Amino acid sequence: MGLIREPKGIDFIIKSTPLTKQEEKELVEFIELRKLKNKRVKARSTKKKIAIK
Repeated sequence: MGLIREPKGIDFIIKSTPLTKQEEKELVEFIELRKLKNKRVKARSTKKKIAIK
């Protein structure tokens, strides 16, 4: 893998703006729902594997 060089006059550094309280709340809720959904999917997939064996 090679190095990527910055063209003259262009910076690849990105500075994010801080999240608002509302955006932070929405992000936390999304992550919690995603984790819960992933737990359910894993639980179902392991039950199927056990039943097949």
